[in-house]
Amino acid sequence: MSERSVTPSTPTRPPELDPAAALPLDPRDGLLTVAVTGEYGANPAITSGPLARAIVVFALPAVASMLLMTLFYSVDAFWVGQKIGAAGLAAVSTSIFWIWMIISCADMISVGLTAVASRRHGQGRPDAAARAVGDAVAYALFIGAVIAVAGHLALHRMFAVMDTPPGVTALGIRYLGTYLIGAPLIFGFFAVDAAFRASGDTRTPFLLLVATVAAALVLDPVLILGLGPAPRLGIAGAAVATIATRAVAFVLGIALLVRRRKIRVGRIALGTLAAISRVGLPTAVTGIVFAIVYVLLTRTTAEFGTPALAALGVGQRVESWTFMIGVGCGAAAAAIVGQNLGARQPQRAARAGWIATGFSTVICAVGALLEFTLAPQFTGLFTRDPAVVIEGAHYLRIAAVSTLFSGSELVLEGALGGAGETLPPMLTSSTLTVLRLPIAVWAAARWGTAGIWWTISITALGRGVAMMSLWRWGRWKRKSV
Repeated sequence: MSERSVTPSTPTRPPELDPAAALPLDPRDGLLTVAVTGEYGANPAITSGPLARAIVVFALPAVASMLLMTLFYSVDAFWVGQKIGAAGLAAVSTSIFWIWMIISCADMISVGLTAVASRRHGQGRPDAAARAVGDAVAYALFIGAVIAVAGHLALHRMFAVMDTPPGVTALGIRYLGTYLIGAPLIFGFFAVDAAFRASGDTRTPFLLLVATVAAALVLDPVLILGLGPAPRLGIAGAAVATIATRAVAFVLGIALLVRRRKIRVGRIALGTLAAISRVGLPTAVTGIVFAIVYVLLTRTTAEFGTPALAALGVGQRVESWTFMIGVGCGAAAAAIVGQNLGARQPQRAARAGWIATGFSTVICAVGALLEFTLAPQFTGLFTRDPAVVIEGAHYLRIAAVSTLFSGSELVLEGALGGAGETLPPMLTSSTLTVLRLPIAVWAAARWGTAGIWWTISITALGRGVAMMSLWRWGRWKRKSV
């Protein structure tokens, strides 16, 4: 019998608690609690009860997880910028565009697994969800290994395409080459994270990150500077600390999934991999197009020197704080939408998307105000170079305009992914992103770096408006996974 042939008309009763898998819950007065173990097939707080409260409680750990990683990346950039200099900061900034491409491939599995597994949980079929998780983890490790090998073979060409200065290129090759070594475990972490979220559990990934990021924050300066008995690895030490964070979280996550019976490993079902790929591939293509555009945009930015390249990277780091809040809310919305569609409650799923967007937009508005008013101070956290500080502040003040709409873009793109509707967002977002290239070249020739920064900001604003239109359209309600 195929998985699609079993679709209950009403939500089934969740299985009994597994005492061996139980962990303490976080008591929150007046708010619904999200199970930290994921012991339910479909968390009742998600498919029934006060929706706004469920979204807040479910989104908080997801947002906290994203902010925790952002904290690490910001500290990482601080040590690179302060101890290695503007060239090191530019090297990490240009490497990050290729890392986005790698992460986009991992997102294919993450988004696809979230849609498939959350739908199975919503249907009251936890065994089917566990089998999907096992297949997805194996799939993630395989694709991560392929990308690691391919990336090392093309490493020098990656920086040649961006036409970066020689000093930046040398540091970038060392940083990115080290990062690629850990690609399989990074991909595996994305699958593990999606497995927890799809079951209605966002606290466990957060707790994993608390432990591993705390260790990585200590490891970062130790490896970069060679403190104590550790070797002085310089910029490569920053990459090693990043890999260690995701690798440890992956191993611990697998252990917890096994203990809680949320993963079943056996003969891989090609149909499951096909479903995960079908849903996740458009999202991956969106991210890959986004990364390619930034790689090519770097050529235009490089014409204005290393300070402009470093400012682009610093601006992205500062923006990532509000960006990651949107990603976290989007991750929560994806699982909530998927489970409610599995429970045949499309109108509740629709309301969840709008409520999550409203929460995220309020936070993004505060972030936009801070970006505009404290732009020089934010930039000064990462570098002492006056030219980079001035250009970074210029970038942030222009970017504050699009920050207002980043919540709607990220939350609703995540919600559409949870529904399995990823092709229209891909086409819309990718079109607007690709338009950055010709517009930036034209604008840079007339207004310098300001033309590039305004091009990025206006097209990002357009993506937010587009996602709101797609969500309102409602085609996603009829999507089968």
